[in-house]
Amino acid sequence: MNSIEESIASVFGKKIWSRFNRGVSDYQLISPGDSIAVCISGGKDSMLLALCMARLQRFSKVPFTVRNIVMDPGYAPENLRQIEHNLGLLGLEADILPTKIFSSAEDTGDNPCFLCSRLRRGFLYKSAQDLGCNKIALGHHFDDVVETILMGMLYGSQMQTMLPKLHSENYSGMEVIRPLYLVREGDIISWAEQNSLRFIGCACRITEKRDVSSKRQEIKQLLVQLRRSNPSVDMNIFRSAENVNLRKLMSYHSGSEYHHFLDDYAEGYTVRGNINKGALSDDINKI
Repeated sequence: MNSIEESIASVFGKKIWSRFNRGVSDYQLISPGDSIAVCISGGKDSMLLALCMARLQRFSKVPFTVRNIVMDPGYAPENLRQIEHNLGLLGLEADILPTKIFSSAEDTGDNPCFLCSRLRRGFLYKSAQDLGCNKIALGHHFDDVVETILMGMLYGSQMQTMLPKLHSENYSGMEVIRPLYLVREGDIISWAEQNSLRFIGCACRITEKRDVSSKRQEIKQLLVQLRRSNPSVDMNIFRSAENVNLRKLMSYHSGSEYHHFLDDYAEGYTVRGNINKGALSDDINKI
């Protein structure tokens, strides 16, 4: 065990290690006998995830195995060397799998990021399945969840969130898990800085050539502004995806089954009216 890993449980015990374990436990992300492919992009989040998973595997009472995967979509040589250097620093082993995803996405039209994301996802699922894994662990964190909620509302006209785990629709028996679900990005950055670690960013050669705007970056800037007047805004947004009152929604759907508030409005009005009348009587009696 090296000092960088040890800092997760010592210096950042409450902010990283405890929240990581809480996410794994609260959302039941790992079961006995799981074989988990940890997907390492080379950024700070996925590298921390791999280190946390390695530590958990050693200390957990639940037996499971881990296989680290680095998908090389066509990184520049210096970026790939940085990934290999960081793996060595962290004491991690990984399968580096070369692809031509950047080249394929570069030849597309106006939305190379969408195609790149889709190709990456398909390659990771297939690779994990070929390695005998039943789960894929991704490095999405608390801030990603909050930003996804806002992006869906502001740009997608929908109310949804990034779930801590989900079943694959195209690869039978495969699940995606997000063990860093409760870990904040600021604490990950602090951990990296504390240990003088340098990770690669997007490293996409397409966005280097094109002016590809990021809606997620716009959301990040919006949150910075909102925190100035409300430091709890992130947690409030996060909790809003848990405290959903279906009777206060215009409409909602579960799969292909759609519901509208008018569907049972006539029936529900009487019930709500009685409840409100009783509550009003209670309030009057207190005066």
